[in-house]
Amino acid sequence: MQTVRDAAGETYLLVKRSAESSRIRDPATGEERYVDNDQLSVVDGESPLATAASGVPAPVRRTLGAVRDDRSLGLLAVVVDEGPIAAIDLLDAVDMCESDLHGTIAEFRAAGLIEEVDVAGRRGYEAAPVAVDALGLLRGDAGDE
Repeated sequence: MQTVRDAAGETYLLVKRSAESSRIRDPATGEERYVDNDQLSVVDGESPLATAASGVPAPVRRTLGAVRDDRSLGLLAVVVDEGPIAAIDLLDAVDMCESDLHGTIAEFRAAGLIEEVDVAGRRGYEAAPVAVDALGLLRGDAGDE
């Protein structure tokens, strides 16, 4: 596979090339169609895997990079649904030891998914808009990229 652009500047994945036409795939929809070869140019230096991933909304891609298992996804969902939430209340609400909780929270903060906030005078966490959007998309809600 290769990354290609059409005459309008849209990026696609080249699936198959024949003498006169090529089959291309839209990374956002997965739909394939044939176009004339003279309408396409190869994009050098752009990974076809990165192009394929570009069809997934940016908030979801960011979340997938930070979530490593169902428990961490569940933690993010709790913060999205119940936040802002004090750290002490979060520790009581989840089935993680304190070090696992803080490690996962640190990963989410580094990814920009949650933010540290003050909750009734205590340290707490609130979901960043990108996390809210991502969970909405993963749950099947309409959302912005």
